[in-house]
Amino acid sequence: MSAQGSRAAAAADKRRQILDAAIRVFATRGFHACRVSDVADEAGVAYGLVYHYFDSKEEILNTLFTERWQILLDAIAELDRQQDTSAREKLYLVGSFIIDSYRHEPDLMKVIIVEVTRAANSFGRAHLAKIREAYDMIGQIVEKAQRQGVFKPDISPDFAALMFYGAIEQLLSGWIFDVIPAGEADFEQAKLLVVEAICGGLEVPSAQAAAVSG
Repeated sequence: MSAQGSRAAAAADKRRQILDAAIRVFATRGFHACRVSDVADEAGVAYGLVYHYFDSKEEILNTLFTERWQILLDAIAELDRQQDTSAREKLYLVGSFIIDSYRHEPDLMKVIIVEVTRAANSFGRAHLAKIREAYDMIGQIVEKAQRQGVFKPDISPDFAALMFYGAIEQLLSGWIFDVIPAGEADFEQAKLLVVEAICGGLEVPSAQAAAVSG
């Protein structure tokens, strides 16, 4: 690796170090209660170095959200391209992806849920268009299933997508605030129950029978 490449890699590592420290600080203290200096202390870097990579703590939070949300969007798009996967299976896999993201990175998911997607009057509003992309992609899965005669036509795809993601977000909130059990078995059961609750209401009777027999 060239000297220039080494410097670029070192800068990327330092930037990641700051972002990872911000996740821990935001999750523990809350975004609004902490300062850039708290992030610097957690990362073990000089206060001014944080400003070398980010203009403000708001930009740090925006970066954390944008990175993670794009991973979700890419995952949904990849699942939707699977021609031989049923709508029920696709929704199960989307739900599983989100729940597993919380399972493996609870602090990051806590920051995204509490400080962005549920912050309707601040960061949530700023990122509303990006958040909406996920709803629209889930709605497209529902709409395709309706055209195939698998899902009922009288429930709008937008409404179904809102209910699907809302159910998962509420589960994440329950785990974040320790109001529901959060063991490995609970995570796996939640994946099944969410897709059953949503798809059970969306599927036409023949599709429900096929899902049970399959």
